[in-house]
Amino acid sequence: MIHAYDEMYLSDARKVLGRSFDHAVHGIGCDLPAYYRLFISTDIAPRFERGDPFIVSGMSGTELARLIAERAALPNASAGPVLHDDKGREYWTGWALAYYQWYSGCSFRALDRELPIEAILEMYEKYHEMDIRHFTDRIFELRRSAAATTRLKEYRERLGYSQSELARRTDIPVRTLQQYEQGKKRLSRARTDYVLRLAEELRVSPESLIEMT
Repeated sequence: MIHAYDEMYLSDARKVLGRSFDHAVHGIGCDLPAYYRLFISTDIAPRFERGDPFIVSGMSGTELARLIAERAALPNASAGPVLHDDKGREYWTGWALAYYQWYSGCSFRALDRELPIEAILEMYEKYHEMDIRHFTDRIFELRRSAAATTRLKEYRERLGYSQSELARRTDIPVRTLQQYEQGKKRLSRARTDYVLRLAEELRVSPESLIEMT
């Protein structure tokens, strides 16, 4: 796999994003999801994604958080450094997210569309003491599920069907369809006749329904 930038910057990048998240919450007093979306709305996020040395290695996490906060004119934007907790929830979220972005090459903006930062925050309790590869594998799995779930819903809505109407037309329980759309069940593990019925009714190939699951 081709990574987003040279690995020599990865350790610094993870610390910078982790400390940026930590300072945004505990120093500036900003809600993390709000801060993260400010971050990905700026030109700084693409530079981070490319491994711009000035961003990922040339400034501290506190400086990065201040820069984002100042651009958004947030109160307490110039708050001084706080004692960061490199085992804390916010720090870990940035530290792990920076690794995934480097490993996958996916932009933060694209990732946020498929898997919001709130979902990554919730992964802290389970994954913060595991090897980072477990986190990375789980993110890939969740993204695949989100892509497939979105596709099924998109095909259904394109034809103007409600879930109950599609269930009636395909003779599939409506609860089962809901579970597919919500990602609670995977279409790749569905009964073959279910996939074929859905594909026929939605006028798509079976492969297009399950290719990302």
